[in-house]
Amino acid sequence: MCTKMSLTTNIPPSLTTKLTIISILVFLSSSFTTSSQTCKSTCGPIPVKYPFGTGSGCGDPRFQTRVTCNNQHLTFITHTGCYPITDIDYSNQIIYITDPSMSTCACTQPSKGFSLDWDAPFSFHDNTVFALLNCDASSSPIFKSDRNNNSVSPVCDTGSGSRVCEHLSSCQAVSRLGVPVSTCCVYTPVDLGPSFEMDLQKLNCGSYSGLYGFDEHLDDPEGWKYGVAIKYKFNFNNEYPSMCGDCEKSNGVCGYGGPYNAFVCNCRSGINTTRDCSFEATWNGSSRFLPISDVGLWMYALAAWLVTWMMA
Repeated sequence: MCTKMSLTTNIPPSLTTKLTIISILVFLSSSFTTSSQTCKSTCGPIPVKYPFGTGSGCGDPRFQTRVTCNNQHLTFITHTGCYPITDIDYSNQIIYITDPSMSTCACTQPSKGFSLDWDAPFSFHDNTVFALLNCDASSSPIFKSDRNNNSVSPVCDTGSGSRVCEHLSSCQAVSRLGVPVSTCCVYTPVDLGPSFEMDLQKLNCGSYSGLYGFDEHLDDPEGWKYGVAIKYKFNFNNEYPSMCGDCEKSNGVCGYGGPYNAFVCNCRSGINTTRDCSFEATWNGSSRFLPISDVGLWMYALAAWLVTWMMA
């Protein structure tokens, strides 16, 4: 009698094969990462581009807590408060904000002031000026006493700044305060010091007006642009990341993820990649994207299979 031998044998996978499979898995997990947060390209009517984002994992992490999008309202945040963003000039890297407690030609009200965080990548735009209103000439540090002439001279712009004060005083809302023009002082950002602090309580002033544009209305305070213009920097060298440029050109939104806040490109399909979203353009309209949950389950299933296979 002869015994039949089985033709099937358990041949253990070689080390090379295992390493190849592992390399493929690592490549897939690094090229496509998933996230529950889908970054948006707008917040209300305002476009949102790098370095800003609409939520956690969007934009640059350094700006994530300083410019936020809540209920479709874009907000600028400092230690002195939260301020609505009215516009962003991405070409010149300028944010335009307004302070609800700020006085204008139409309304005057008490204010605590406005300041930038010293460790934030922001600075005042050169066109921004502050007109401090209702300052106490006898105690405010912005006025220097001249004991010889028994008078005071403001540490402010006494040239064109005095015209700004005169025009503001002609506004009905400001004139109702019943204070002389001499209690107004135009304060330029360079006078705020390295910490960019404008504390009206310390300066003994009642309110302020922020201005960043006069256009053709220099003599008409009702036509002035009230608010604050703020410059921002991408990084130390103020260089726009090339990877982010490729991402936005492919209709993606720049973001970050992982334990080291590494760059990711959030695509319309909901998939995050480490490059750009150009792969979406190569798929025709009949093709379907894997939902985020399906991609995650697929990756977990593949990893589980690989572990079981290697232990065989």
